[in-house]
Amino acid sequence: MWLQVSQLAAFPELGGKLITNERDITLMQVYFQMRIFSLLIITTTWFISIGAIEAKHIIGGDMFYKCIRVDTVAKRVNFRVTLKMYRDCSNLQGAPYDESAQIGIYEKLPNGNYRIVRELTVNLTKPIKSIDPATSNPCLIVPPSVCVQEGIYEFSTGDLPIILNSYYIAYQRCCRNETITNINLPGDSGAAFTIEITSEAQRNCNNSPQFKNFPPVVICVNYPLNFDHSITDTEGDSVVYEFCAPLTAGGQDGTDNGRFTCNGVTPSPSACLPPFAPVNFKSPLYSVGTPLAGNPIVTIDPITGLISGKPTLQGQFVVGVCIREYRNGILLTETRRDFQFNVAFCEPKVFAKLQSDSVINGSRFVVNSCGNSTIDFTNLSTDENFITSYNWKFNIQGVDQIINTKNARFTFPVLGTYTGKMILNEGTPCSDSADISVNIFPGLNADFDFTYDTCIAGPVVFKDKSISGSGTLTNWNWNFSNDGNSIVQDPNFVFNTPGNKQINLQITDINKCKADTTRSILYYPVPPLLIVDPSAIDGCTPLKVCFNNLSIPIDTTYKIVWNFGDGNTSNKISPCHTYTTEGLFSVKLELTSPIGCYTFRDYPAWISTRQSPDADFTFTPDQLNSLQRTARFLDLSSYAHSREWSFNDRDKSLFVAIDHTFRDTGLQKVMLVAISNNGCRDTLIKFIDLEPKVTLFMPNAFTPNGDSSNDSFSGVGVFEGMKDFELTIWDRWGMQLFNSSDPLTGWNGSLENNGPDLPNGVYVYLVKYKTPRDKVVEIKGFATLIR
Repeated sequence: MWLQVSQLAAFPELGGKLITNERDITLMQVYFQMRIFSLLIITTTWFISIGAIEAKHIIGGDMFYKCIRVDTVAKRVNFRVTLKMYRDCSNLQGAPYDESAQIGIYEKLPNGNYRIVRELTVNLTKPIKSIDPATSNPCLIVPPSVCVQEGIYEFSTGDLPIILNSYYIAYQRCCRNETITNINLPGDSGAAFTIEITSEAQRNCNNSPQFKNFPPVVICVNYPLNFDHSITDTEGDSVVYEFCAPLTAGGQDGTDNGRFTCNGVTPSPSACLPPFAPVNFKSPLYSVGTPLAGNPIVTIDPITGLISGKPTLQGQFVVGVCIREYRNGILLTETRRDFQFNVAFCEPKVFAKLQSDSVINGSRFVVNSCGNSTIDFTNLSTDENFITSYNWKFNIQGVDQIINTKNARFTFPVLGTYTGKMILNEGTPCSDSADISVNIFPGLNADFDFTYDTCIAGPVVFKDKSISGSGTLTNWNWNFSNDGNSIVQDPNFVFNTPGNKQINLQITDINKCKADTTRSILYYPVPPLLIVDPSAIDGCTPLKVCFNNLSIPIDTTYKIVWNFGDGNTSNKISPCHTYTTEGLFSVKLELTSPIGCYTFRDYPAWISTRQSPDADFTFTPDQLNSLQRTARFLDLSSYAHSREWSFNDRDKSLFVAIDHTFRDTGLQKVMLVAISNNGCRDTLIKFIDLEPKVTLFMPNAFTPNGDSSNDSFSGVGVFEGMKDFELTIWDRWGMQLFNSSDPLTGWNGSLENNGPDLPNGVYVYLVKYKTPRDKVVEIKGFATLIR
């Protein structure tokens, strides 16, 4: 987008340097990572402000005409005029093209004033055309999010009288992009696009020149600019080119009583007459003749229309180009094109690169070959889509050898250094090259011997036997099957694990040539000493002992036999075993390697165990609830000398038998620790469910006579914890007479307890409730009312 281009101009740290190699690209990437935060802030601020100025979008335009017919008798002429407008479409909030444009046709008076001849409303031609920014830069990747559209308005002037003065056709529209670099207050006004048709052109039914191409959407800073801005002319008239001042028109005002003002977005052609003021360049750096900074300065050839130079500053630059068409030295037409150059950093599309051992200064690729005079070069150049030819060249013993394939093979007959070059797209603008240095060094060979005791584990002794044609080895790098490394020439190494070991030796000589070799060692000795670390050697039964085997080298390929001294064995490397009886036990470990080497070790009277008690208890009654909270607990432990009771981790006791009353309902934790004379303990925990109980007993009759005895019908029992209680009374016809949700509120014999007294008789009652554990209970019966 245009913001990106203009903001790039504010990054002087890059110094306007042309990016030609990987080092520069990497530098640019690092730079942008450092600046991305500030760029985001700038971008966000710009988008916030642009919403209030939606009309800013104009980046250029021009006009040309064709003569439709001329009537020399009636002295009238008709022209077909084409107006091309270019807008920035990268900003979605920018103004779109006007569906209809207001065009003014004026007579240019001798005194320099103008009068309106005709005002036209011209519809936009569909569809709108997009311009590819890459077409003008075939060798460079232009910045992303750049968007330019071309809109065309075509119209007939209608029959105009042939006059002695010129006709002046103009379209006025606001506004320009406010991010333009080379003019003052670019966002406050728009542009006027004009063409002048002289009296000579009217009489001769002239066709105006047309520009061949639209200027490049993006041009690249520090890249030569050579743009053909010339015209075509059907009559072959002569044309003179020059930079001229773009014109301004319109502004950001609204309308005046529905009429567009001259400072509005779309000025009225009949009210806003020429001449139009030129833009105000930021002097002294920019002017009409030098609208861009450059070295050399960007100029236009007055004869050919070629715009050339090398832009050195980034940004957005408004440029005006005027052409004057002459026939026999008489002026026919004057028109101007107003456009916007966007100067930015561009990344080249073609990079020369090849596989190498090192790169010097980002462009010289160094390839080293040790003992091999034939080298296969691998081409890594990018982007292949833009590479059309390859050219490899080496001078070998005074003869130029050239290969034109992507990858190349060269043979260098003697030791030494050779220089060459790889050129991509030679002779084209999209060319890049890589310098190549090839060093042919003497060969070298890696080799070694080793010795070790195959049955008893110990160090393996390695002996280097490598040789180098250079006569000097500088480095040795040993890899002992990923068990370890060494940089000593003749190392000794102890393996902690057995197996088929792959030993790799890499050597380096004085030329930094490298060679390596790998050999196998079948390493299956037995450990020189069996080392075992038990988790316990003394304890109460059942005693679990884990034997941690620390012996090396050893793995599952070895035959292993453990004897735990109690009749049990294991073949695991580090087993765990549980001793269940009291006693003193000897342990033995036997080990045989896969190649038959054998060793063993005895551990006499190693594990000592003591008899543990067996905790047990009973309690009565075996069912407890909120109405029966007390139970008797009796210790039934075996081999126990004493005990410790614990109830819910709070109440303690040391007696054999104990009565205990629980404070609450629910699960109750009871723990008994049985203790023997040898200090061994056993613990038993039981959880007893103490169920919360509720009860309800209903009577079968009541006498509501006011004697304070049996005056209401209600139940008796334990109500604590009762939920969702409901008592209802019904007569024999199914009518509900009373309802209560409180078990303490009974029926007094009247309708709903506050209506008329009901007659003596038998009534039906229904009671529903839930227990504390949500069990639903229903009770149905008869209630006899007696007064």
